[in-house]
Amino acid sequence: MDLRSSRADTVRAFGTMSLVAGFLTSLLTMPSDYDGLRPQILAALLVLTGIGLRIEAAIIDRKS
Repeated sequence: MDLRSSRADTVRAFGTMSLVAGFLTSLLTMPSDYDGLRPQILAALLVLTGIGLRIEAAIIDRKS
């Protein structure tokens, strides 16, 4: 297993964890009575970061 493939796997795993954390944050704050946007902004940032990391992993994996 080369270094590039290992890096792609690590980035993909962190992207998946970020996506899961973002969706869980969104789902857990949905039924609450809190009217602020802070949890939704955090969830959106986590999801966007996860998508970006998954795209980066796909590009790295494609080059190898």
